[in-house]
Amino acid sequence: MEIIQDPQEIERKSMAIIADELGELDCSPAEEKVIKRVVHATADPEIAESVIVSETAIESGLKSLEQGSNIITDVNMLKAGINSRKVNELGGAINCFISDEQIAEEAKEAGITRSMMCMRKAVQEQENKIFVIGNAPTALFELIKLVNAGQANPGLIIGTPVGFVGAKESKLELEKVDVPYITLRGRKGGSAVAASIMNALLYL
Repeated sequence: MEIIQDPQEIERKSMAIIADELGELDCSPAEEKVIKRVVHATADPEIAESVIVSETAIESGLKSLEQGSNIITDVNMLKAGINSRKVNELGGAINCFISDEQIAEEAKEAGITRSMMCMRKAVQEQENKIFVIGNAPTALFELIKLVNAGQANPGLIIGTPVGFVGAKESKLELEKVDVPYITLRGRKGGSAVAASIMNALLYL
């Protein structure tokens, strides 16, 4: 077996295989790029059918990026997977508060998860317009609650929590909220999926 060592050639060949296996998609070119990046991150062509992009998601997400908005993630692993150089060039930053000791203390006092308290903190700053949640369903549930209460107005929510408890349900709730969103139906998701969606938008 010939081992391809050129990163660009690996990328090119991967995307060619994905395009061949997916065939023609019934969506916009921008949505197609997002879907293909999710497939690339998971090596699962069938997952393309589970990617849901709301009508204004890409337009609103790109507008927020162009305005130098900050990106909030639910875990540091996801933060590390997003191209920070590109975000910085646009005038924004990527923030994650999960390791903040004060967050941990306040969450314990309130009897909620740290992920939920992170969302409460993040929505207090207007510059935090893009929320990328790839792991914690409780973070997504809390963000939805804050939106419905009029305490948050995100430019985009990328919600792809993974797991057996609350993940599927939190994403179904996201589809009911009147905000731009990109999600992945079902139990599957995770940091790699969320990062792939965010990075796809950064390079549109």
